[in-house]
Amino acid sequence: MATSLPLVFDAPRRAMPPRHLADLDEAGRADAVAALGMPAFRGKQLANQYYGRLIADPHQMTDLPAAVREQVADALFPHLLDAVREIECDAGETRKMLWRAIDGTAFESVLMRYPQRNTVCISSQAGCGMACPFCATGQGGLTRNLSTAEILEQVRAAAVELRDRDHGRLSNIVFMGMGEPLANYNRVLGAVRRIIAAPPNGFGISARAVTVYFPGGRWARVCSAAPSSLPLMAGTAAAPAAGTCAISTVVFGRLDLMSRLPVVSASTFALAALISSGDLPHPAPPSVSRAARMTDAHFLESMEFWP
Repeated sequence: MATSLPLVFDAPRRAMPPRHLADLDEAGRADAVAALGMPAFRGKQLANQYYGRLIADPHQMTDLPAAVREQVADALFPHLLDAVREIECDAGETRKMLWRAIDGTAFESVLMRYPQRNTVCISSQAGCGMACPFCATGQGGLTRNLSTAEILEQVRAAAVELRDRDHGRLSNIVFMGMGEPLANYNRVLGAVRRIIAAPPNGFGISARAVTVYFPGGRWARVCSAAPSSLPLMAGTAAAPAAGTCAISTVVFGRLDLMSRLPVVSASTFALAALISSGDLPHPAPPSVSRAARMTDAHFLESMEFWP
């Protein structure tokens, strides 16, 4: 008889990757360049190169003095990820990438091209602690949380590939790769804020084009403002103010998991219980059917990549 794996909400204690520019907000960037003895405007300059021009190598930043590029590279642009293997299907329209972090941790992202949009499915953790019996990632257990920069590097890499290979633009992001986003809440929230912020503070992806996936079939659409009738801001029962990250459309599956996530508000859980009981209809999930199909499949296929 198979033994059920325990749920793991706290990631194992492992060293995180070194600090990267993408880990820092605007104030953090200003402090970082000041610590290097540079004027404050260099922080904005570096951010514009990273988020606006998608450059992560200071040696290619022509508006940065050549004399300081090596110093900036060492302090703010450590190498984080290596692309180990990419496989394609749908005549190259769907591409799955296996990434390896500097500590050997492996995780995946999937780039999906559609006639009207280009979507990347990204991971928030290496492995997953939710132990869903249908998911190879969940059965493999949780290795560690990803840093904000490791999450954002998946986005930047997808945007670069679309620009250089397909002459296209990244339009949608789904947190449907490995991991439970709310179990890595602070880093995921930091990544979402930088994804939707306009350059030079972020990639400038529309908030309505970013979707966070919860385990067991739960969706959370990130919007610039949630309807006042649906106060689902994580961690509070109050309706969020305009311009904040909020949940506006949710489909819940495993209430046993959600009830144990500390950042889920009482109002969110109450609404989820009503939906689950049938007293409220299920909202329709975002139209990313191929993302859902590919994600389920790549969880099962991913074991062939793992050492």
